[in-house]
Amino acid sequence: MTASAYRPVILQVLPSLDAGGVERGALEMVEAIAQAGGRALVASAEGRLVPRVEYLGGRHISLRLGDKSPLGILRNARRLKALIAAEGVTLVHARSRAPAWAARLACRSTKTHFVTTWHGVHHEKFPGKKTYNSVLTSGERVIAISDYIARRLSRDYGVGPDRLRVIPRGADTRHFNPALVRGDRIQNLAEAWNVAADQAVILMPGRLTEWKGQALTLDALAIMARENWTDRNWVCVFVGDGARDNAFAERLGAKAASLGLTNRVRFGGHCSDMAAALALAEVAVVPSLRPEPFGRVVVEAQAMARPVIVAAHGAAMETVTHGETGLLFPPGDARAFAEMLAGALSATPEQRAAMGEHARQNVLEHYTTETMQRATLAVYDEILRSQFVEAWDATLSGDAGNHTNIGVDARENVATPAFTAQIVPGQVY
Repeated sequence: MTASAYRPVILQVLPSLDAGGVERGALEMVEAIAQAGGRALVASAEGRLVPRVEYLGGRHISLRLGDKSPLGILRNARRLKALIAAEGVTLVHARSRAPAWAARLACRSTKTHFVTTWHGVHHEKFPGKKTYNSVLTSGERVIAISDYIARRLSRDYGVGPDRLRVIPRGADTRHFNPALVRGDRIQNLAEAWNVAADQAVILMPGRLTEWKGQALTLDALAIMARENWTDRNWVCVFVGDGARDNAFAERLGAKAASLGLTNRVRFGGHCSDMAAALALAEVAVVPSLRPEPFGRVVVEAQAMARPVIVAAHGAAMETVTHGETGLLFPPGDARAFAEMLAGALSATPEQRAAMGEHARQNVLEHYTTETMQRATLAVYDEILRSQFVEAWDATLSGDAGNHTNIGVDARENVATPAFTAQIVPGQVY
C-alpha cells in the first residue's frame, strides 16, 4: 500500500496489555498491520506492554474493557461505538469475551466488520457460561489458535468451515534464536537465579497457578531425586508471574521444603529475557494439568533448540512429535514425568542437541510468528478485500535480513535423536 492508498483501520480489543499470549498476539498483529500499511489501534486497560504498541507502529487507547457486568458491557459498547466513528475503524478484532461482547454491540450498531480469536479453554461448568463464551464464535471469521480449539468450536458451538480459520500461534524466531543469544545475557540470569556452573537447569516457564502444573513438577523432581535416577547436579527454575496475593507461590515454596527440594528449586518471577532463560536450560517442561489451547512456551523452547517435556493433551499433541521434537507423558503422572526428566538429563549433549534441532526445524516450518501474522492478515483481506498480505510480503522482501522467510524450505541437516528409548516409560496417552 502506498501512502495515498486506502489504509484500513484495524482495532483490536482486549482486557489489558500486561503479559500473556492474548497480549502478545495483539502486539504481533500491531506490527504486521503497520508494516502492511494499515492503521493499528489497540483498546485495553493499561499494562506493562502499552509502550510496545507505539514502538511497533500502532496506537493505544486506554479503555477498561474487562468489565463483565451487563451495565459495564453496555457502557463499553457506547465507548467503542464512539471510538469506531472517531477513528474510521474498518474492522474490530476481539480477543477476549467481555471486550468481545461490547465490541459486537458496537460493530452491529456501526455496521463495522467483526473478527474474533478464541485463545483460551473457556469452560462451560456453570449455567450461562456457554452463552457467555459464544460471543467469541460470532465473528464474520472465527480464528482458532490450534486444531484442538477448532475441533471444539466446530463440535460444541457449530462454527462451520465457512467462518472457521485455524491459525496457530508461533515463536518469534528473530528473538528465539540460539545463535543470537549472547553469553552475558545467559550469565546474568545464572547469577540472578544462583545457578552454579556445573548445574543442569530444568526450566518451567508459566504463570504461577495451579493448573500449570508447578506442584506436579515438584512431585516429579522429588521422585527423581529419591530414586537417584541421575547423577547430574541439577536445579529447577520456575519463571512466571504469580497471583496478586502470592498464596500459591507460598504453598509451592512450602511444598518444595517438605520434599527436601529447597536447594534444588528457584522461583525466578517474571523474566523479560526468555530467550536467554531457555538458552541457560538443558530441558524445558510444560506439565499443564488442563489441556493447553496452544502452549506458546513449547514452541519458543523448541525454537531455542531445547528438548521439551510436555503433558500429552490439548495442542501439545500438535506441536510435539513424541521422541522426535520433544517428549510427551500422561497428564498428571508424576512418575512418568520424573522418568522423562531423568532420561533427558542422562542423555549425551549430542542426543539432546539432535532432538532440539529437530524441534527447531519443526518450528521454522510450521510455527513462526510471521506465519501467524500473514495468515491473520489474509483473514482481514478476505473480509475487507484489502491487500494487506501483498503489501506485507513486499515490506518483508525489502527487509529479508530481519525476518524468517515464509514458505521457504529452511530444512537443515539434522541428526536423529537417539535417546528416546531410555526415557519412554511406556505408553503415552
